[in-house]
Amino acid sequence: MHRLFVGFRPPSAIRAQLLSLAGGVPGARWQSDEQLHCTLRYIGEVERPVAEDVALALGTVRFAPFELAIDGVGEFDSRGRPNALWAGLRPHETVTQLHQKIDQALVRAGLLPERRAYLPHITLARMNAQAGANERFLEAHAGLASAPFTVDSFLLYESHLGREGASYEAIERYSLRG
Repeated sequence: MHRLFVGFRPPSAIRAQLLSLAGGVPGARWQSDEQLHCTLRYIGEVERPVAEDVALALGTVRFAPFELAIDGVGEFDSRGRPNALWAGLRPHETVTQLHQKIDQALVRAGLLPERRAYLPHITLARMNAQAGANERFLEAHAGLASAPFTVDSFLLYESHLGREGASYEAIERYSLRG
């Protein structure tokens, strides 16, 4: 089985800016440089023939390169308990449109459509029940912003779960072109 997702990595200067935020939330597991990405579509565990169909389908996606910037921070929660800290991206509309194009291509390849609401973001840290309060972090970085950067490709990733968390292996790169 292959555990797959589609995403893009921000440039190294943006990743360095995001990595500099790590700390101040006891028990949070901060993402490493290799883990920083924006998920465009989670696929999940699939057999090899489906993985090959996914790779081919992604090659049919046509979308022009676009500019984004980091915009603020937030948290995801589960049952009222924070489980992740993230950096937002703007403008949302362009990334959401690319997410929809990728989703449509994967549905044509036989996958079920994405059912969850899509919020463009880059996960900064994962939190478990033992993690401390994060209000100070959210307040201190509410105005987080970056210079604009260009997204000119996306990647098909395979995720490998381990003791230290997930590691991501880029399987295929797809250039954006209108």
